[in-house]
Amino acid sequence: MEKLTENLAELGTGCSLPISLEVIGERWCFMILRASFNGVRHFENFLSEIGIARNILANRLTRLVEAGIMSRRPCEHDRRKVEYRLTEKGSDLLSVIVAIRQWGEKWETGVPSNPVLADAKDRQPIARISIRAHDDRILGLADLCWIDEAELRNHSSGKDGCSADRGDMVVRPLKELGEPSAA
Repeated sequence: MEKLTENLAELGTGCSLPISLEVIGERWCFMILRASFNGVRHFENFLSEIGIARNILANRLTRLVEAGIMSRRPCEHDRRKVEYRLTEKGSDLLSVIVAIRQWGEKWETGVPSNPVLADAKDRQPIARISIRAHDDRILGLADLCWIDEAELRNHSSGKDGCSADRGDMVVRPLKELGEPSAA
C-alpha cells in the first residue's frame, strides 16, 4: 500500500494553516483577540489593557477587520467613538485561544492561569481542549491519520446505505511524523 504524502512546498497556496496564520498568527493579534473575548471594545481600552503601541494596534485592528474577524462600528451611546467587536468568524477562534492557553499552562508556565475559564452553568472549570472522533472518543497522535479527500468521498457509503469498508484506504498515520527518519 502506498503512503499518502503531502507536497509541503505547495501547501502555502491552498492549505488553510499558513493562510490562517497570515491573519492571526502574530502575538499582538492574539492579545487583541484575548482582550476582545474579555469584553474590550474600544481603541483606548485595548491600548491600556494590553500595553501595545498605538500604531501597532491600529494596524492589527485594521487587519482583523479586513479579515472579517472583527467589525468596526460607531458606539451606540456615543456616535463619535467606534467599537470593535468579534464577528462570528472571530468568535470561532475561542477554542484556538483556549487551546494555546492550555498548552502554555502545561508546557511553558507550568501553572494554571488565573482567572480560570469555567462553564457558566455549573461554575466548574472547562475540560482540556482535545481532538475528538466522530463518536466523541478523545484521540491522541497515534490515533490519527491523513486520508485524501477523494478517498473519503469514494468510501462515503456502501450498498444499501451501510458504511463502506475503509480498510483499503491509503492513509498516512500521524505517529510516523514523530518517528526518526531514515534519511
